[in-house]
Amino acid sequence: MHSSQIITEPIVGKTYSLYGNSLSSDSYFELISDLADKFLKKINSVKELHDIIQNAGKKNRLLKSLSFNNSQTILSQIIHELNENLSVYSKPVKEHLRTISVFHRFEKIKTLTVEQYHLFMLEIELTNRINQKRFLVSELKYAFLPHCMRDFSQECMSTSDDLDYFCKACSKICSVNEMSRILRKNKIKPYLWMKADLKKLFRNLNHENKKIGVLGVACIPELVNGMRMCQKANVPVIGLQLDANRCQRWMGDFHENTVNIKKLTMLLKNSDPL
Repeated sequence: MHSSQIITEPIVGKTYSLYGNSLSSDSYFELISDLADKFLKKINSVKELHDIIQNAGKKNRLLKSLSFNNSQTILSQIIHELNENLSVYSKPVKEHLRTISVFHRFEKIKTLTVEQYHLFMLEIELTNRINQKRFLVSELKYAFLPHCMRDFSQECMSTSDDLDYFCKACSKICSVNEMSRILRKNKIKPYLWMKADLKKLFRNLNHENKKIGVLGVACIPELVNGMRMCQKANVPVIGLQLDANRCQRWMGDFHENTVNIKKLTMLLKNSDPL
């Protein structure tokens, strides 16, 4: 589905939908920004809040405990506030966990709880705030887009170079085509992430003393994993989550999906943090 196409009903994913009860994800991005601002009144440093959120997201038992008690710790208050405000976007999680097969229960990405999804949502927002300016001034900027955003009504004509596949603009209704045009306009080289070894890319460019920045587009769990990998390599990364997770990995087949182009454009502006 073309990402700026008129939507007649909310798009629902396997575990989340940024549409909530709306016909776009605009309200979600406004809300997550407002929540980050609110939490930063209690913790003045974006980096400190980011580290607290990131570490908490790895401790499922702690999150469960905090979500059910009335502890007055800052983390507990954040968990309760996120659950109260973001539950409309994570409605499918509980049903997914209830019906997940025994085989998939060993995949961490498939067993994330509601609390973890909410923390991931906030982590993405904070990571963008931390890295946006560094990304924008990077000498080389790459974007890695999910192949699930292609136009599956026709054969994809993308071709590969030494790094990965890139869009050849073969379909006017392809979201990869639309995003690629925007990214190229902003001097960012877009790729469909099919084979790229990012760790190898980072090592090679570091040896050449070239400053690299990365923009990732993926579903929430995949995006967080990718952003953390970039963080470990000290590569400034920003990201845009898909409006829902509807690919073959989650749904058994590929389904139409969208991204928020307005948010993408805002991420690429050289302005104050969103």
